[in-house]
Amino acid sequence: MHEGLSRLYVGAVLVLNGLWLLGRIEDREIQAINFLVGGVSLAVAAYAAFGPGADAASVRAAAMTLLFAFTYLWVAINRRNGSSGHGLGYFCLFVALTALPTGVLQLAVAEGGWWSGANWLAWSLLWFGFYLMLCHRPGLQPLMGRTSLAQGLVTAWVPGYLRLQELLA
Repeated sequence: MHEGLSRLYVGAVLVLNGLWLLGRIEDREIQAINFLVGGVSLAVAAYAAFGPGADAASVRAAAMTLLFAFTYLWVAINRRNGSSGHGLGYFCLFVALTALPTGVLQLAVAEGGWWSGANWLAWSLLWFGFYLMLCHRPGLQPLMGRTSLAQGLVTAWVPGYLRLQELLA
Protein backbone atom coordinates (compact mmCIF):
# COMPACT_ATOMS: atom_id res chain seq x y z
CA MET A 1 0.00 0.00 0.00
CA HIS A 2 2.91 2.37 0.73
CA GLU A 3 4.19 1.90 -2.81
CA GLY A 4 0.79 2.94 -4.19
CA LEU A 5 0.82 6.07 -2.01
CA SER A 6 4.31 6.99 -3.12
CA ARG A 7 3.68 6.27 -6.81
CA LEU A 8 0.45 8.27 -6.92
CA TYR A 9 2.24 11.38 -5.71
CA VAL A 10 5.36 10.73 -7.79
CA GLY A 11 2.99 10.68 -10.75
CA ALA A 12 1.54 14.01 -9.67
CA VAL A 13 4.94 15.65 -9.28
CA LEU A 14 6.24 14.30 -12.60
CA VAL A 15 3.13 15.53 -14.44
CA LEU A 16 3.20 18.93 -12.74
CA ASN A 17 6.96 19.32 -13.20
CA GLY A 18 6.40 18.51 -16.87
CA LEU A 19 3.81 21.28 -17.07
CA TRP A 20 6.20 23.60 -15.24
CA LEU A 21 9.00 22.83 -17.72
CA LEU A 22 6.52 23.64 -20.52
CA GLY A 23 5.87 27.05 -18.94
CA ARG A 24 2.35 26.31 -17.67
CA ILE A 25 3.22 26.62 -13.94
CA GLU A 26 5.35 29.32 -12.29
CA ASP A 27 8.53 28.67 -10.32
CA ARG A 28 6.88 29.89 -7.11
CA GLU A 29 3.96 27.46 -7.50
CA ILE A 30 5.91 24.32 -8.36
CA GLN A 31 7.68 24.37 -5.00
CA ALA A 32 4.60 23.14 -3.10
CA ILE A 33 4.16 19.82 -4.90
CA ASN A 34 7.90 19.14 -4.89
CA PHE A 35 8.15 19.75 -1.13
CA LEU A 36 5.04 17.60 -0.53
CA VAL A 37 6.13 14.66 -2.68
CA GLY A 38 9.73 14.86 -1.49
CA GLY A 39 8.42 14.72 2.09
CA VAL A 40 5.95 11.90 1.45
CA SER A 41 8.61 9.87 -0.38
CA LEU A 42 11.08 10.54 2.44
CA ALA A 43 8.52 9.31 5.01
CA VAL A 44 7.76 6.17 2.97
CA ALA A 45 11.49 5.46 2.63
CA ALA A 46 12.12 6.02 6.34
CA TYR A 47 9.29 3.65 7.28
CA ALA A 48 10.57 1.02 4.83
CA ALA A 49 14.14 1.30 6.13
CA PHE A 50 13.51 1.67 9.86
CA GLY A 51 9.93 0.53 10.49
CA PRO A 52 8.76 -2.76 11.91
CA GLY A 53 9.78 -5.70 9.79
CA ALA A 54 12.53 -3.83 7.96
CA ASP A 55 14.79 -6.24 6.13
CA ALA A 56 17.34 -6.12 3.32
CA ALA A 57 14.64 -5.83 0.64
CA SER A 58 12.84 -2.96 2.37
CA VAL A 59 16.12 -1.09 2.96
CA ARG A 60 16.98 -1.56 -0.73
CA ALA A 61 13.55 -0.19 -1.69
CA ALA A 62 14.04 2.74 0.69
CA ALA A 63 17.41 3.58 -0.86
CA MET A 64 15.85 3.66 -4.31
CA THR A 65 12.88 5.74 -3.12
CA LEU A 66 15.27 8.29 -1.64
CA LEU A 67 16.68 8.92 -5.13
CA PHE A 68 13.29 10.38 -6.03
CA ALA A 69 12.60 12.06 -2.68
CA PHE A 70 15.85 13.98 -2.76
CA THR A 71 15.35 15.02 -6.39
CA TYR A 72 11.97 16.59 -5.63
CA LEU A 73 13.22 18.31 -2.49
CA TRP A 74 16.18 19.69 -4.43
CA VAL A 75 13.89 21.01 -7.20
CA ALA A 76 11.79 22.81 -4.57
CA ILE A 77 14.85 24.28 -2.86
CA ASN A 78 16.29 25.44 -6.20
CA ARG A 79 13.02 27.16 -7.07
CA ARG A 80 13.04 28.86 -3.67
CA ASN A 81 16.64 30.11 -3.84
CA GLY A 82 17.01 30.61 -7.62
CA SER A 83 19.94 28.22 -8.09
CA SER A 84 21.18 27.33 -11.57
CA GLY A 85 20.37 23.64 -11.14
CA HIS A 86 23.84 22.37 -12.06
CA GLY A 87 24.24 20.52 -8.75
CA LEU A 88 20.82 18.94 -9.21
CA GLY A 89 21.82 18.04 -12.76
CA TYR A 90 24.82 16.07 -11.55
CA PHE A 91 22.64 14.37 -8.93
CA CYS A 92 20.27 13.44 -11.78
CA LEU A 93 23.23 11.79 -13.52
CA PHE A 94 23.85 9.78 -10.33
CA VAL A 95 20.17 8.75 -10.28
CA ALA A 96 20.25 7.79 -13.97
CA LEU A 97 23.38 5.70 -13.49
CA THR A 98 21.81 3.98 -10.47
CA ALA A 99 18.44 3.38 -12.14
CA LEU A 100 19.95 1.85 -15.30
CA PRO A 101 21.43 -1.31 -13.71
CA THR A 102 18.40 -1.52 -11.43
CA GLY A 103 16.16 -1.85 -14.47
CA VAL A 104 18.48 -4.29 -16.18
CA LEU A 105 18.75 -6.45 -13.04
CA GLN A 106 14.98 -6.48 -12.54
CA LEU A 107 14.49 -7.56 -16.13
CA ALA A 108 17.22 -10.22 -15.86
CA VAL A 109 16.05 -11.83 -12.62
CA ALA A 110 12.34 -11.03 -13.05
CA GLU A 111 12.35 -9.35 -9.61
CA GLY A 112 9.28 -7.14 -9.78
CA GLY A 113 8.47 -8.34 -13.28
CA TRP A 114 9.13 -6.79 -16.66
CA TRP A 115 6.94 -3.76 -15.83
CA SER A 116 9.15 -2.71 -12.93
CA GLY A 117 12.30 -3.21 -14.98
CA ALA A 118 10.88 -1.18 -17.85
CA ASN A 119 9.92 1.61 -15.44
CA TRP A 120 13.44 1.77 -14.02
CA LEU A 121 14.87 1.99 -17.53
CA ALA A 122 12.39 4.74 -18.41
CA TRP A 123 13.31 6.66 -15.23
CA SER A 124 16.99 6.25 -16.04
CA LEU A 125 16.40 7.91 -19.41
CA LEU A 126 14.28 10.64 -17.82
CA TRP A 127 16.88 11.49 -15.18
CA PHE A 128 19.68 11.36 -17.78
CA GLY A 129 17.65 13.86 -19.82
CA PHE A 130 17.35 16.09 -16.74
CA TYR A 131 21.13 15.89 -16.33
CA LEU A 132 21.67 16.92 -19.95
CA MET A 133 19.11 19.72 -19.71
CA LEU A 134 20.43 21.15 -16.43
CA CYS A 135 24.15 20.85 -17.16
CA HIS A 136 24.62 21.00 -20.91
CA ARG A 137 21.53 21.49 -23.09
CA PRO A 138 18.93 23.91 -21.71
CA GLY A 139 17.16 23.73 -25.09
CA LEU A 140 15.96 20.24 -24.10
CA GLN A 141 13.46 21.78 -21.66
CA PRO A 142 10.34 21.36 -23.86
CA LEU A 143 11.23 17.74 -24.67
CA MET A 144 11.94 17.00 -21.00
CA GLY A 145 8.64 18.64 -20.02
CA ARG A 146 6.68 16.38 -22.37
CA THR A 147 8.71 13.32 -21.33
CA SER A 148 8.18 14.01 -17.62
CA LEU A 149 4.45 14.49 -18.16
CA ALA A 150 4.12 11.23 -20.13
CA GLN A 151 6.25 9.19 -17.74
CA GLY A 152 4.38 10.61 -14.76
CA LEU A 153 1.13 9.26 -16.19
CA VAL A 154 2.37 5.88 -17.37
CA THR A 155 4.97 4.86 -14.77
CA ALA A 156 3.57 6.39 -11.62
CA TRP A 157 0.18 8.11 -11.46
CA VAL A 158 -1.97 5.38 -13.07
CA PRO A 159 -0.09 2.42 -11.50
CA GLY A 160 -0.11 4.18 -8.11
CA TYR A 161 -3.85 4.79 -8.30
CA LEU A 162 -4.52 1.20 -9.37
CA ARG A 163 -2.34 -0.13 -6.55
CA LEU A 164 -4.19 2.00 -3.97
CA GLN A 165 -7.48 0.61 -5.28
CA GLU A 166 -5.97 -2.88 -4.99
CA LEU A 167 -6.46 -3.42 -8.72
CA LEU A 168 -2.75 -3.89 -9.34
CA ALA A 169 -0.52 -6.24 -7.37
